[in-house]
Order: sequence, then C-alpha cells, then structure tokens
Amino acid sequence: MGIIRQEAISEKAPLSISGLSVAYQKKPVLRGVSFEVKEGELIGIIGPNGAGKSTLMKAALGLIPSLSGEVLVYGKPYKAQRKLIGYVPQRESVDWDFPTNALDVVLMGRYGHLGWLRRPGAKEKAIALECLAKVGMGDFADRQISQLSGGQQQRVFLARALAQDAKLYFMDEPFAGVDAATEKAIITLLQELKQQGKTVIVVHHDLATVEDYFDSVLLLNVELQAFGPTAETFTQEQLQRTYGGRLAFLERKGE
Repeated sequence: MGIIRQEAISEKAPLSISGLSVAYQKKPVLRGVSFEVKEGELIGIIGPNGAGKSTLMKAALGLIPSLSGEVLVYGKPYKAQRKLIGYVPQRESVDWDFPTNALDVVLMGRYGHLGWLRRPGAKEKAIALECLAKVGMGDFADRQISQLSGGQQQRVFLARALAQDAKLYFMDEPFAGVDAATEKAIITLLQELKQQGKTVIVVHHDLATVEDYFDSVLLLNVELQAFGPTAETFTQEQLQRTYGGRLAFLERKGE
C-alpha cells in the first residue's frame, strides 16, 4: 500500500469517507475506500479506465447505491449538507437537447437556496448572469444549450456550480474534450475557488497536468492506492502500482 493520509475524522473536514464499497452486478467497483480531505485544497482523483473514479464521486453524492461505508460532509451525512455541495457531472451524461437556455441552466444552481416552490427573482437572475460572466459566457445567456460547443456547455455547468455558492465541489472530468482556452478558464476558476477557501475534488485523466493543477492527489484502482500531497504521492512508483502494465510512459518534469 502506498502513501495514504490517515487522520482522525473531523467535523471540520469537507469530506470524510470510511469503508466505501460499491458493486455493479456483484462485481466490485470500489472496495473499502477510506480517506479524508482538507479544506481549501484542489484534489485530483486519478487512475486507469474502470478504476472507479466516477463511481467514487457518484457514491459520495448518493447518486448510486453503495454496499457499505460512510460518507460525511463537514461531519454530517450528505443529505443534511446538500446546500454545501456543488457538482459538475461528465458532459456526456447530460441531455444537451433538453430545450432550455444557458441562463436557466445556471439558475438551477440557485434552487437549493430558494427551495423548489419559490421561483427565482431578480436577485437570483443577477447572480446567475454574474456566474456566466465569470466563465466567459455572459453573452450566451439566452442561447439554447444544444447550440453551444462542448467547451461552452462545460462552462455553463461550471457557472451553475458557482451559482450554488457551495463549500465543497465535485467535478467529474471537467477538462475532458474542451479546447485550450476553456481548460485555462476552468483551472483559473478552480484556483479562485481555492483562494476563497473552497474545496474542489476533480476526477482527472491527464497525468501531464496533475502536478500543475492539484495540491493533493488520490490514486485509485478499485481500492485506494495512495492519497496525499501531490509532491509526495504523484511518483513513478505509485503510478506504476496504480496503473500496472497500462502505464506505458510518463514524462516527468526535469527528466
């Protein structure tokens, strides 16, 4: 077993997971995963295809059932802390043909503050427009989401997460399939969230950018392989164990 940060469960921890196991059709997808994250960090979850990265995120959010384990958000069950959480799903999992515009998508992020029976008013609309502007989509508020490019759609979902004004963000491969300008906009936004004391957990696939993007890294392959500060955990040895023979080559900085 590699480096795994072992700390006592704290009520101040944005996310504490203990013994989380998930199976699909009796096949283990996650087995006994336990870790705790610190507040105000950017955390990358990496591992090979089929390692359970998205499953871990969805199970933590209660979107799929788990066999066992406990998930606490600031010391309480997820259901009691939903207002503190923002989520950006994989772009492929969204029905982009749904007839709605960018502004309405972002306004959905305000319903946790309003409750489902209250309609968003001028204040919520102003917040949503500000969030769209932050991700460079201010001029696209009235554009149907089906008419947006992949990078623009991803920015709209980031704006929705911003509108939630969460303390803990989950983002499932936000950089996948986006152009260079969108990737730069996303990482700038993540750094701003960190500076505000927010905690951001990101499923990520590009090993070449891990050291530049994340404070800590979680290596996953069904079981937790390693977790800790990127400088200590993102090593050739840890990666080789996590990816096995599927890691053909990783060009390291300074080599």
